[in-house]
Amino acid sequence: MATSLLRVCPPGELLRPLAVPERLLLGPGPSNVPRRIRAAGAAQLLGHMHPEVLQVMDEIKAGIQYAFQTRNRLSLALSGSGHCAMEAALLNLLERGDTVLVAINGIWGQRAAEIARRLGANVCELLKPPGEYFTPQDIEQGLVQHKPLVLFITHGESSTGVLQPLEGLGELCHRHGCLLLVDAVASLGGAPIFMDQQEIDVLYSGSQKVLNAPPGSAPISFSERAREKLLRRKTKPPSYYLDINCLANYWGCDGEPRRYHHTAPINSFFSLREGLALLAERGLESSWERHRANCSQLCQGLLDMGLELFVEEEKARLPTITTVRVPEGYSWKDITAFLMDQHGVEIAGGLGPTAGKVLRIGLMGCNSTWDNVERVLGALRDALQRCTRSRL
Repeated sequence: MATSLLRVCPPGELLRPLAVPERLLLGPGPSNVPRRIRAAGAAQLLGHMHPEVLQVMDEIKAGIQYAFQTRNRLSLALSGSGHCAMEAALLNLLERGDTVLVAINGIWGQRAAEIARRLGANVCELLKPPGEYFTPQDIEQGLVQHKPLVLFITHGESSTGVLQPLEGLGELCHRHGCLLLVDAVASLGGAPIFMDQQEIDVLYSGSQKVLNAPPGSAPISFSERAREKLLRRKTKPPSYYLDINCLANYWGCDGEPRRYHHTAPINSFFSLREGLALLAERGLESSWERHRANCSQLCQGLLDMGLELFVEEEKARLPTITTVRVPEGYSWKDITAFLMDQHGVEIAGGLGPTAGKVLRIGLMGCNSTWDNVERVLGALRDALQRCTRSRL
């Protein structure tokens, strides 16, 4: 019999029911998924070329245009995480030998530089210490010195908790013949961003933070300047899967009949649609204000506990992710493990240049509430008391 050929038994762990614990996710992402968005993700699967799915994709495009504050026709969602959008933006904009200036004040600038190097680009770095942001003078100095075709900068640096001011950077880049590429994975919906008014050429985000959808889809938009750059390429993008010209057709952005490109994560698109719908229903300005107010309350509560915020300037603090220095004599691992085990609350340690130095607390989308501020502050107070006693 054919079964006699089997040498690997069915794994016992897969014969047991799936068990997923209930936790409050107050780290840098993903954030908890509300019931409405979970229900959308659990809807019956449809084919990726069915008219109902194409209609949902059109609604996602409209939601992205609202969230980004843009009228760009080349606006869509990638089948992948925010990191996928970073790769897509860079590999579509850059060709071998192109010069890109990467503003680095945390891990996401570091990642962008690494990706650009792998593409064969000439990578120039503009550096700031973690916890600081770039001024227009910093940017102009880099533009004059390196004459890049693209400037990459992170709006919400989730590894450090910095919110990068964007006002004037687009106009500055265009004056120097450069495109502005902005990472807004950690900031979209939680802090003001105006793609068209700020003259941003490529903007991208992710589904799993303020939009409260599962990870796996990534909104992205290209300005007309950026689209023209894509059309002027001498070589095809090195990735077929992430070729924006192909994806533009599948998403109905080029005015041509839609053609199959890949089998999209349909139910992830259902979830993203509902995440964008919730943002539209609550309103961008209301969302921005709620994140600002709850971040302010959290920061004040941390200061009242005697803790030290990592980002010194209040205006430079990312409203969605707050970074606090690990108090002297404590291990960040002990604190995060205690919150998880004793309170069912996730916060995170540092990442990249802040590893071992900070705790990161996220309040994003539906998780940004006063009740959650109180809950995480109470859990931290308990952790600092209990972890201290365990050392005596």
